[in-house]
Amino acid sequence: MKTRIHDIVPPPRRERAVLVGHVGRDGRDFDRSMEELARLADTAGARSQATLVQRRGTIHPATFIGKGKLEELRVLVQDLKAQLAIFNDDLSPPQVRNLEKALDVRVIDRSELILDIFASRARTRESRLQVELAQLEYTLPRLTGMWTHLERQAGGIGTRGPGETQLEVDRRRVREKIARLKRDLEGVSRERETQRDRRRREFRVALVGYTNAGKSTLFNALTRSKVFVEDRLFATLDATTRQMVSPERRVALLTDTVGFIRKLPHHLVASFRSTLTEVVEADLLLHVVDGADPDHRRQMIAVDGVLEELLTTARPTLVVYNKCDQLVDPLTADGLRLESAGSRVISARTGEGLPELRAELWRLAAEHVERRAS
Repeated sequence: MKTRIHDIVPPPRRERAVLVGHVGRDGRDFDRSMEELARLADTAGARSQATLVQRRGTIHPATFIGKGKLEELRVLVQDLKAQLAIFNDDLSPPQVRNLEKALDVRVIDRSELILDIFASRARTRESRLQVELAQLEYTLPRLTGMWTHLERQAGGIGTRGPGETQLEVDRRRVREKIARLKRDLEGVSRERETQRDRRRREFRVALVGYTNAGKSTLFNALTRSKVFVEDRLFATLDATTRQMVSPERRVALLTDTVGFIRKLPHHLVASFRSTLTEVVEADLLLHVVDGADPDHRRQMIAVDGVLEELLTTARPTLVVYNKCDQLVDPLTADGLRLESAGSRVISARTGEGLPELRAELWRLAAEHVERRAS
């Protein structure tokens, strides 16, 4: 069958973006953080055209970057015909307003970019509710900045006009919607609680780790599932639970969870708390690390920071260094084993080290059953 011209749907045009960072906020992590911002922009569908960095000075309260850098950014945006400026830090509403006025393009910060990615990746009703809640809670304190164009300079009589009225209307509507979303999420959480009650008799393992560390690939290898896998940030949003069955027909439950990242927006962590309950209630955390990434130690620290926010008490954790097939020097694997006591070095893609990992998981499952019986 011939393809007709009007049947061909062209891919959406990628927006041209300029990335902006301030060294003062990130210090030693700055270069890695900017690389990550470029990957986030790519995941969101933007094409990074250039990067502008402010290396000196403090954060400018009105425009985040200084006057000279702002002019440099304006010229860069014009020359590249960029449609978007993406900042690597959270911006205040006045900063966004002043930057957009100076640049004449849309300006978003890192949190807004991550929220946009989550909104595009959400598939289940629960994750869509969670993302919408996070977006509204992010927007609420910024509503004031959106309506400042209707404010008046003088105080007293005559200043209480449509700006203030519309602002209050919008705030009330947003708060009402936030309350409704929270009620809906509570209902979904009750359904999940019923499922968890049935699972509490089994040994439960939650896979956690930095985004793109290979959690979903490992999950598929251990459970023989076909969870979506992609070499991009946040390929997995929804928690998925499957059985892992031993040759002796024993059963353990594995849950694949959303990946973490540096500067993960607080509202996002809070709204995804119900999904991450699988982490809180797990008998064992399998911390999957991209062992081939030179920055893996800082990524582990970022994951531990989110876990500390979620967990009231520590959980037994097994560190798994993934992607050993990508290590340039084979001796690096020995160094990784020394970093974390009892850790495993594997390749979820090639299967290297998986038999030993399965054996370790079944050993820990047997110990758990014995403790529960005693």
